[in-house]
Amino acid sequence: MSDNSTQGNPTQGNPTQVSQPEGSQPEGGEYAGLLDPVVKAATAAGDRLLAEFSPAARPASRADMAAAGQHTEELVLGELRPELASLRPGAGWVDDDRETVPLPPGEWWVVDAVEGAVNYVHGMPEWGVTVTLLCDGQPVLAVVRQPVGDLTYTAVRGAGSYLNGQRLRVSAKTSLNAAIGVTGQAEAGQDDTYRRIGESVTAMLGHALLVRAFVPSTFPMLLVAAGQNDVFWQYEPVLPGVAAGALLITEAGGTVSRIDGSPWSPGSPDILAAALALHQAAAGALAAVG
Repeated sequence: MSDNSTQGNPTQGNPTQVSQPEGSQPEGGEYAGLLDPVVKAATAAGDRLLAEFSPAARPASRADMAAAGQHTEELVLGELRPELASLRPGAGWVDDDRETVPLPPGEWWVVDAVEGAVNYVHGMPEWGVTVTLLCDGQPVLAVVRQPVGDLTYTAVRGAGSYLNGQRLRVSAKTSLNAAIGVTGQAEAGQDDTYRRIGESVTAMLGHALLVRAFVPSTFPMLLVAAGQNDVFWQYEPVLPGVAAGALLITEAGGTVSRIDGSPWSPGSPDILAAALALHQAAAGALAAVG
């Protein structure tokens, strides 16, 4: 993510814009060479999940979901984690205890082995494998592999965002009253966060064309990067849910910040991502939520 796309007032600083022919993937500095092997690793992980995926799956309880989720995570990480470690031996690994706190300096792999596990175990298609490399608190490379539909989203800082090799652009909308806004649900047990989510939906309903809630966060953020959704916000996000989307959106010409317009970074208690022309209005619509 470019520094000037996430800092200061939402009206200040334009995200990195890279002019390239459609379908052409430009160089992305030192991280460009990592892209192909990360795509290969994420695709192989997705294939392992797809081999066991059933559209007919219908868990009967939370215990069923938890057991299925544990199995699928083990199915992926046993191979994916050492593959990524071999690509960047000095990079750390973001485990559960680091998902909501600032990261120390240096490089960190942020991985969701089964992003959208709740969808996976219910036989729905919105699930995948996400891999993001952060350097000094900013995403520099992201791969999202969605096996159902054979979709691969990629981004390298300074080199644009792509879906199956085709350049992504955020929405060209300039008015919030024409926008599709989406928020994500927080993890269980956060009553005050639930209150803010409800108030934010009510606030945004007064300004946007349409408001949705979706889990996991990655998928609406992908749609913001592709210009099919316009605004995404979330309270108390976990890093694996938003890291890849943050880079994909900024590299597609959008803006990512905290909801108040200040810089977003790992550990921030909220996030707002939007098409550039809508970002200030979206921040204003959410400003009254305490």
